Amino acid sequence: MFRYLIFIVLIFTAGQSAAQVRSKKKSEQPSSQQPSSLEPYKPQANYESKKSKSSGRITYDARDKFYARMEDVAKAYRKAEKEMQKPQYSDPSYFGHKKPPKRNKPGKMKYCKECGIRH
Repeated sequence: MFRYLIFIVLIFTAGQSAAQVRSKKKSEQPSSQQPSSLEPYKPQANYESKKSKSSGRITYDARDKFYARMEDVAKAYRKAEKEMQKPQYSDPSYFGHKKPPKRNKPGKMKYCKECGIRH
């Protein structure tokens, strides 16, 4: 009698383990099932390079934009160089003023905040 009881328990546990294996195999395919707390939805990342559709003709937009930017930079340099030719910047007697400062008598000289010199 004891042997029969052990035999039935072994068959029962073997059946339970086989059922668990079958349920695990089914749960490994979540693509057809809804996401759950046990297996939340995780999107598959596609790391392939995206192939762009070529229209058959070559476009030179990037090159043209580059040359346009270079022309703008050269224009700004020319403008700055032209600005520096003014006597306000090139003549040392202006001391950074827009107009040359007046030369006052030594008793009437004041400290200039703009250039840091008494005149």
